[in-house]
Amino acid sequence: MDSSRLGWPIFVAVFVAASLADLVSKEAIFARLGMPGTSPPIVLVPRILALETNLNEGALFGMGQGLGLVFAAVSLVALVGIVAMVARADTRKSPWLVVSLGLICGGIVGNLYDRLGLPGLHWHLPPERVGQPVQAVRDWIHFTLPGVIDWPIFNIADSFLVVGAAMLLIATLRTPPDSVPAPSP
Repeated sequence: MDSSRLGWPIFVAVFVAASLADLVSKEAIFARLGMPGTSPPIVLVPRILALETNLNEGALFGMGQGLGLVFAAVSLVALVGIVAMVARADTRKSPWLVVSLGLICGGIVGNLYDRLGLPGLHWHLPPERVGQPVQAVRDWIHFTLPGVIDWPIFNIADSFLVVGAAMLLIATLRTPPDSVPAPSP
């Protein structure tokens, strides 16, 4: 059987599982803790790991606050590009690539859902924004190492994006040199 035939089912399964894991976890945490600052964090490992709600209108590490529509557009372009990559038989022959691209798509969709305001949240603070729709990514995992780092609050979609990107990097580094076409004279 052609190994590329399994590519689509694997991609779709990973993509759907990653998207659902992110969206269900956000819904559960925000249902339990509410909007940022309305409930104390749930401490899992004292001074290291807590569940704490946060809203991010920017991108990685909160950069680009207020550019949510730009990030939404970039996300859509990335999704189209990734689906085009998976449409190639040579990509679908590599389970490693298919899984990495599925994780990235799952992360993109999880955060894109939030950026588009689909959870139906409304700002509770600051006073000038109260009642306006929230178009920000819901984050809830807070990791710190006292005296070393206080990592920005993140979510499962962010984790899938990082793991998927790391897998792509590893795939690039693992490509045997003899499989790279030689430049033409």
